[in-house]
Amino acid sequence: MTKHTIAPKRWWYIIPIIFITYSLAYLDRANFSFASAAGINEDLGITKGMSSLLGALFFLGYFFFQIPGAVYAERRSVKKLVFWCLILWGLCASLTGVVSNIPMLAAIRFALGVVEAAVMPAMLIYISNWFTKSERSRANTFLILGNPVTVLWMSVVSGYLINAFGWREMFIIEGLPAVLWAVCWWFLVQDKPSQASWLSEEEKAALQEQLRKEQEGIKAVRNYREAFKSRNVIILCMQYFAWSIGVYGFVLWLPSILRNGTEMGMVEAGWLSAVPYLAATIAMIVVSWASDRMQNRKLFVWPLLLIGALAFLGSWLVGSSNFWLSYSLLVIAGAAMYAPYGPFFAIIPEMLPRNVAGGAMALINSMGALGSFVGSWIVGYLNGATGSPAASYIFMGVALLVAVFLTLIVKPAENKRSPSPGRTARHA
Repeated sequence: MTKHTIAPKRWWYIIPIIFITYSLAYLDRANFSFASAAGINEDLGITKGMSSLLGALFFLGYFFFQIPGAVYAERRSVKKLVFWCLILWGLCASLTGVVSNIPMLAAIRFALGVVEAAVMPAMLIYISNWFTKSERSRANTFLILGNPVTVLWMSVVSGYLINAFGWREMFIIEGLPAVLWAVCWWFLVQDKPSQASWLSEEEKAALQEQLRKEQEGIKAVRNYREAFKSRNVIILCMQYFAWSIGVYGFVLWLPSILRNGTEMGMVEAGWLSAVPYLAATIAMIVVSWASDRMQNRKLFVWPLLLIGALAFLGSWLVGSSNFWLSYSLLVIAGAAMYAPYGPFFAIIPEMLPRNVAGGAMALINSMGALGSFVGSWIVGYLNGATGSPAASYIFMGVALLVAVFLTLIVKPAENKRSPSPGRTARHA
């Protein structure tokens, strides 16, 4: 069976649901960057060093609860887990708008990370239950597109909300949609194809047979311990740590970097902040399509991260003397960092069997969260300590170069049966 004969309606039914869900998660974690640029520091008496730590605390909570969430999703139910996460993170996000002191803000940022931690691995597990190997890079990309597309429109909307009301009202308004969407999620989602009333029995059988055949070709792994000790999983953990330093250093501090570069208001900063994410959206779709077509994952990861690293270092070399050239390089860096997500998250389900793949993806994603914590904290600190983003550009560029090297040394998947001649080189 090919992807053309197995229930094309899955794309129209499932992809919008996962896209909206992850979009709302990303909305409620990334809008802190706009509050930082709009006066939350002055209103609460937050120093520049404390601001970078508060921005990063989300990722610390996110780091600790990835694997427990993935184990629950894999063994029990993605549907139940994400339902409660939606409600809790929406409430946490809205509560950010009523904080009156730094300890309260720190507690809410950490709690937001905790309740969002399970969402990414749970959604990747959900996708692996519904989409075949030849579809997975594109399906992953439509999930993660919730990230740049959300920041694209959120950059504009948040700028207007802050301009019209203030940062408190922005948090309150932008937290409510997640709670409302939880109700829709509950009635729309089924954990497995066998539970879907909108698929025929023939479509269910064809999809399940294809997924079963794909599992036959993967070398057996007994448990999580064995999976977590494998060379490729360890390398991918380090790779995603380094990659995430660049991504979240960029995401959390771009509005502040832009406002420091020129004297501009929040609305202008919002529009300029949106452009890299528009470029990222286009790049992600093109790259995921090419990756699924060629069935080569690594080839669509490391070259793009190399371009991102060079763009950051180029922006450092240009300096503040030419704002628009430096800004153009940041647009390139943003697009290049986001483009490989779909192929990257297709690697693990093709290397490990289903009984451990979800946990391995959670471990890798948790290391990404730790890298995000380091990146967002250090970039914020460097910007405040030096009064310029130059040191941040070097830091993020070097981190991406490390990610490039680590991607290159990941070995092809080991299969139960010997692959046909010439096939091994095609797989990441």
